[in-house]
Amino acid sequence: MRSSAAQTRSKQETASRDETGEPAGLAAESARPSFPGNDVGAFSGDPNFMASLARGLVVIRAFAQHPGRQTIAQISQRTGIPRAAVRRCLYTLNRLGYVATDARYFSLAPQILALGHAYLSSTPLVVSALPFLDKVNANVNESCSLAILDDLEILYVARSTKTTRIMSIDLKPGSRLPAYCSSMGRVLLANLPTPQLKDALAKIKLKSLTERTVTSKEKLSEILQTVRDRGYAIIDQELEIGLRSIAVPVQDGKGRVVAAMNVGAQAVHLSVREMETEVLPHLRAAAQELGTLLYSN
Repeated sequence: MRSSAAQTRSKQETASRDETGEPAGLAAESARPSFPGNDVGAFSGDPNFMASLARGLVVIRAFAQHPGRQTIAQISQRTGIPRAAVRRCLYTLNRLGYVATDARYFSLAPQILALGHAYLSSTPLVVSALPFLDKVNANVNESCSLAILDDLEILYVARSTKTTRIMSIDLKPGSRLPAYCSSMGRVLLANLPTPQLKDALAKIKLKSLTERTVTSKEKLSEILQTVRDRGYAIIDQELEIGLRSIAVPVQDGKGRVVAAMNVGAQAVHLSVREMETEVLPHLRAAAQELGTLLYSN
């Protein structure tokens, strides 16, 4: 029989862990993409490929993967790009106003937001989605999000939130999560053309983020078929203990699934059954209205 002190300590340790099951603070890193600089070498035979531009983008992404100030040596180690090349990238980005420095440490400058804003403000899907997300949020009193598939991850592009956070990491436009264990990810994977889905399943590395996470590719394949058949996906504490979410596809005018919309809630607030009966109708209506708007544009 465990002592009450040991039980208390165990509960505290569990509470301090995030959706990956790792100590708090590591979730954000596991949810971010890995983009090592040596991948640039794979394009060395392409005469039209600008390696210097690619390295600059890798350096920018290094700040997203490891928030805070960094040295040239740290960025070089984390990206695999030689220090001299990192230094030139940072010098150029600093001169353009995208990076700030005190001569030793480097950090992103506010000007970098212009790059992301260019996408958010010019994409019909993102521009059109927020009113529908807000409507779902108001109807079910839970956060509503929109995401697209980016390789094996989902990328949040719009979000209407409650005042309280439901996950241990702060999700916002630009955040990423593994596709295989997120409701929007499963919707997007399930609606891939068969050859692309097979490629994705071959590449996915299934990691147990909680004791409920599906880690069998055969089981995941069966789940994705069910998601495709019924038109929605539910994640019940596979990404993070205490979190449930439900997602539906968003189709464009040609019937192609271009995004997924979901509602996430604490498990104590909504059961799986309540998500299907009380949340799903609002999600489907919003996704259909958004798809109709995309078609008209």
